[in-house]
Amino acid sequence: MILVLVLAVLAALAVLVLGHWYVWRRLVRDTTRGPGPARRAGTVVFVAGPLLMITALVAERSGAPFWLQRTLAWPGFLWMALALYLLLAVVAGEAVRPLLRRFPARRAAPGATPVPAPQTVPAQGPPPGAPEPPREPEPPREPEPAAEPERAAPTPSRRLFVSRVVGGAAAAAAVGTVGQGTYGVLRGPRVKRVTVPLARLPRAAHGFRIAVVSDIHLGPVLGRSFAQRVVDTVNATQPDLIAVVGDLVDGSVKDLGPAAAPLAGLTARHGAYFVTGNHEYFSGAEQWVAEVRTLGLHPLENARTELPHFDLAGVNDLQGESEGQGPDFGRALGDRDRARACVLLAHQPVQIHEAVRYGVDLQLSGHTHGGQLWPGNLIAAAANPTVAGLERYGDTQLYVSRGAGAWGPPTRVGAPSDVTVVELASTHA
Repeated sequence: MILVLVLAVLAALAVLVLGHWYVWRRLVRDTTRGPGPARRAGTVVFVAGPLLMITALVAERSGAPFWLQRTLAWPGFLWMALALYLLLAVVAGEAVRPLLRRFPARRAAPGATPVPAPQTVPAQGPPPGAPEPPREPEPPREPEPAAEPERAAPTPSRRLFVSRVVGGAAAAAAVGTVGQGTYGVLRGPRVKRVTVPLARLPRAAHGFRIAVVSDIHLGPVLGRSFAQRVVDTVNATQPDLIAVVGDLVDGSVKDLGPAAAPLAGLTARHGAYFVTGNHEYFSGAEQWVAEVRTLGLHPLENARTELPHFDLAGVNDLQGESEGQGPDFGRALGDRDRARACVLLAHQPVQIHEAVRYGVDLQLSGHTHGGQLWPGNLIAAAANPTVAGLERYGDTQLYVSRGAGAWGPPTRVGAPSDVTVVELASTHA
């Protein structure tokens, strides 16, 4: 097992080094004439970037002093996103290079009139038969200084010109993509609405609204002000119930307790409920369950509560198995009245298969971030039955939120953050 882990780490480092070397070669070496200030500066960037990225990850996972985590997080995690899109843009640029090289060399502008060379007019001599005038002796000529050869203005070679055009476009595209994706996260999640019909939901509960918020990921980058934006967004929907379905934090209660404090402002007629995500178990799950309880949220640790018209249940995240606190569907759902509709809070979509076995009507999940950084959605699709949105599995429906925040880079591309208002609909209404 240890050998496999070591080999996986070495393979990841090899990919990291080769990817950065390739992008450095295209954006730095191929766009500069030789060793000089520009090449040295570019090389420093491509060495410092990945080092900051690795140290930011290690600092977060190892519980380094929080001030150090915050110092490293912004440059390190932003480089993670920027390096990805620099690589994708440079790879895309390879298809453009041959086309640019085929363009003809610069020629004279069409329609321009060539300037004629100056012509020498021969001097007129005396008329025929006239005596020639006496010639004055010519003064001695001073030797003329040798003319310096004209030097052409230095112009980039064809290959260098193409490299600079493609490299500049790739860098601009990557920076623009990451900038827009970061702005989208920092401004806060947008509200998404979806209606879910449930066969066993009574007519009296028709229109019941659940605000689903997942993957806030408070940490060294997203802090108290971001938590307040999420709370304001949720409360503005005026839901009947709030479901926080895991990955609330990336850090300890000691470091992030003040950042999570705005959650005490969540308001809904039937209260706010919480289940753990995998990141809670990296951050001290027991302490965070106790903390959210003090903030007014109701943790559902493999438990169920009977609301007036349906059951609301919650199970722990799969990561809890490493601490003997994994999901227990039997404890949460085993003795319930199956004539009543049931909504289950479970962080990971893969828990849907157990939900189907226990006759759950609707499972609410997060975890995937919708892929967060395209083409991450392809990787997420390989590991999860549903990446985002609503799908049906037998008689059970699964809704997966893209999440409100972001892990690692505070950036999303192709997977905008959301708070989803799920409106339950009775088929008897």
